[in-house]
Amino acid sequence: MPGRLAGFGWLAIIRLGLVQASIGAIVMLATSLLNRVMVVEYSLAAAIPAGLVAWHYTVQLTRPLWGHVSDRGRRRTPWILGGMAALVVGALAAVNATVLLADSPWAGGALAIAAFTLIGIGVGASGTSMLALLASGVAPERRSAAAALTWIMMVAGIVLSAAISGALLDPFSEERLALVASGVALAAFAITLVATFRLEPDVPFGLDTKPRGRVPEFPEALREILHEDAARRFTVFIFVSMLAYSMQDLILEPFAGLVFGMTPGESTQLAGVQHGGVLIGMIVAGIGGSAFAGRLPVDLRVWIVAGCAGSALALAGLAAGAIYGLGWPLTANVFVLGLCNGLFAVAAIGAMMGLAGSGRQTREGVRMGVWGAAQAIAFGLGGLTGALGVDIARRAQGQDGSAFQLIFALEACLFIVAAGLALHATRKGITREDKAVPA
Repeated sequence: MPGRLAGFGWLAIIRLGLVQASIGAIVMLATSLLNRVMVVEYSLAAAIPAGLVAWHYTVQLTRPLWGHVSDRGRRRTPWILGGMAALVVGALAAVNATVLLADSPWAGGALAIAAFTLIGIGVGASGTSMLALLASGVAPERRSAAAALTWIMMVAGIVLSAAISGALLDPFSEERLALVASGVALAAFAITLVATFRLEPDVPFGLDTKPRGRVPEFPEALREILHEDAARRFTVFIFVSMLAYSMQDLILEPFAGLVFGMTPGESTQLAGVQHGGVLIGMIVAGIGGSAFAGRLPVDLRVWIVAGCAGSALALAGLAAGAIYGLGWPLTANVFVLGLCNGLFAVAAIGAMMGLAGSGRQTREGVRMGVWGAAQAIAFGLGGLTGALGVDIARRAQGQDGSAFQLIFALEACLFIVAAGLALHATRKGITREDKAVPA
């Protein structure tokens, strides 16, 4: 098309991956490091950090709004940087709140709520705008690989940040905590500044030099998405699949300890095996999605369904292992679960980016925001449901194995439902009419 801009190359995709890694590094401070400090070093109830993490997911219901405001401007970079700034301020405020909670519960609690509100706003604004820029700037044949690369870099950012923070925090002191958190947060912001410098063109990707019609107001944009069958079906799929994906987050290591007698170190290594499987699955789906691209989202649908079905089988294996006990190939089972999780997650994100620009008036930002909000709700609800479900089942049944078996079986069923929803949500692909650009 004359006047149409070329899409992002691999270097630009890597730069966006650095933004994703920076977001992951800062979020790790709030959801992992401070969680441990609150519970272990300050002997606070575990419900306090769990509630704060759940609150930051709740705040991410604003994702569609952030996507919409980035749609209305000609550039998304200011919203990425603004969100990162809010994320940095929120993370540093959360550190101060953690120290304050031990001596002044009311003041510390108020500051913690404000801090995690900023964290939720920052993740929503920066993450949604970054994904919208990626969706609009990457050619269809690269979307699956781009999704895999950016998510792998996010996991790498979390792992690197956790390793550096853990090494520098010993011996623990409040001063060290403040210095380490400040260093991670400011380094992540600096990386984002460098990664986004002159990255975004003056004219949005995929558009002619003339404007693409008007951007609808936010209520109108939401109504369009809710009345569009494909977008509505995909939103339901994202919610159910991510609910199934996140239910084992808080129970896998307790399962290994209670049923298989693993030590804390051994269960941590088991979680590492799972994350290794996730990374391999992401790489396989990214390469496979690129190799067989050209009929989006039909080919990605194969990877989504295979990943969901494989995850269901792996969870069925864990349910069987909960009764079988010692002697069950737990490590191999958990690796397969991670592998299949990685397959479906990256393929789903690739399909999401492919469908993001299919609206007649709404653009990538608000659509990525709606799906990001569905994912945030599912993550918050999934972890809580899995943990509470195991607690209730253990009390009701009086047996650890059967309690975990019930929850793993429920997760497996959810993944089967998600596989069916994936087939239904993407069966028509992107039509010629969806791709049309209004004058």
